[in-house]
Amino acid sequence: MKKRLLTFVVVVMACAAVAMAQGRRGLRINEVMIVNDSTSVIDDFGRYSAWIELFNSTFAPLEISSVYLTNDSTAPTLYPVPLGDVNTEIPSRQHVIFWVDGEHENGTFHTNFTFTPGQDNYIAIYDADGKSLIDEIVVPGTLKPGQSYARIADGIGAVGDAEAWQVRDGSSQLYITPSSNNQIKSTNPKIENFAKVDASGGAMAIMAMAIVFSALLLLAVCFKIISIIGERSSQRRKARALADTEEAAAAATGHDSGEEIAAIAMALHDHLDAHDRENTVLTINKVRRAYSPWSSKIYSLRQLPDKH
Repeated sequence: MKKRLLTFVVVVMACAAVAMAQGRRGLRINEVMIVNDSTSVIDDFGRYSAWIELFNSTFAPLEISSVYLTNDSTAPTLYPVPLGDVNTEIPSRQHVIFWVDGEHENGTFHTNFTFTPGQDNYIAIYDADGKSLIDEIVVPGTLKPGQSYARIADGIGAVGDAEAWQVRDGSSQLYITPSSNNQIKSTNPKIENFAKVDASGGAMAIMAMAIVFSALLLLAVCFKIISIIGERSSQRRKARALADTEEAAAAATGHDSGEEIAAIAMALHDHLDAHDRENTVLTINKVRRAYSPWSSKIYSLRQLPDKH
């Protein structure tokens, strides 16, 4: 039993580790600023530091503690993201910023390395084993102060694919978006097109009712199938239980009728000359009883006094 429990725990832990590793594959470097001037975001100490924005491209929360950030391809474990910080869990499709200021003693989101302005800067994320590459990018050295290097859309593009990136200068078309979506959409084109086609909303109402009734019909069919399966399973269990008892064998063969039982009882009575446990039959023991003074008549006679 203990071995089975231990095996089960090991399997569960292995599955959890695999699931976590697969989830971390969805972590992406999303936007980078090498030189942060007074026109951009400030850190929690009020300083204008370089920063890296990471994006959780999965549709589940992602714990990034124990992954590694680095700007040196020969040192993949340069900065390990510390354990124990609740803010290292990135919600689904959300962002987090790391300050590249070389002052990791200031907190979890301050790295122990810095960027070099005016030259290409390599950035990579490695998994907890320090060997599995999650994402990497080379930021061009032509990037000016106050400009960022960002993905065209959040998390879009293969690892190291420079074509999925663009330089942003903070203009109305190329806005800088730390801790926000790289593409800010005010409207949904599909919804707008549907509103033009169905101005009165009749098609939408019909679709909604069709979905509801289809779901109810599907539930009814599922419940019916489940009830049939349960009934058949109950019948099979009942048949097996009856087959394992003498009553089932008697019912199958048709023996042991009332007349047969009465004949057997009379034969036993004649052979053993014994009564059963009926409370209306008195069986007298014919064995001679032992003497007892209680039944002696001499003790019941009246004793007269002697006359002298």
